[in-house]
Amino acid sequence: MHQIEPFSNWLKYYDSSQDENSSFQGKEYNYELYTETIYGYYIDPAWDNFGSETLYLKILYADYERGFVVLEFIGEWNDTLNNDIMTLKRDVLELLMYKGISKFILIGENIFNFHGSDDLYYEEWFDEVEQGWIAAVSFPDFIQQEMMRYKLDHYINMGGTLQIDNWRTLHPAHFCELVDQLIVRRLN
Repeated sequence: MHQIEPFSNWLKYYDSSQDENSSFQGKEYNYELYTETIYGYYIDPAWDNFGSETLYLKILYADYERGFVVLEFIGEWNDTLNNDIMTLKRDVLELLMYKGISKFILIGENIFNFHGSDDLYYEEWFDEVEQGWIAAVSFPDFIQQEMMRYKLDHYINMGGTLQIDNWRTLHPAHFCELVDQLIVRRLN
């Protein structure tokens, strides 16, 4: 797992450690020292800990004028034991929403497992984005199926055209616009 790095080619456009609106503003990364682990396996130091024992993230891009954010995840999303969605919502997402973010793109190709619970925080998040949306991009099929089992697809757009394998080749603003167009098509 230590070889799985968050996508870094967009750092020239956005760096969460330099963003005064980010939960990770001012964080200094030591790329020589691996300290964070998921189930005893070290992960790359570029991943950010938001308070979960098994799930880490990286804010890849935020555009406050257009209301977009792209978050990449690694690990096990565990709402059953750790209530990861509550921690994520309270400690990361709400700060972004207060600054005008209403369109959330979640990159989930490095989520290895999902354990659901109730959908209250997802429903709350969905209600609070009002004119925005939440999109799960490139989540593994089995993770999507498990999320659907808990009816999270009522709040998070996933599957189908949102399996965007080439997202890394796009400029972040173009990627956000593409996802926005795909969501608008679904809603119409």
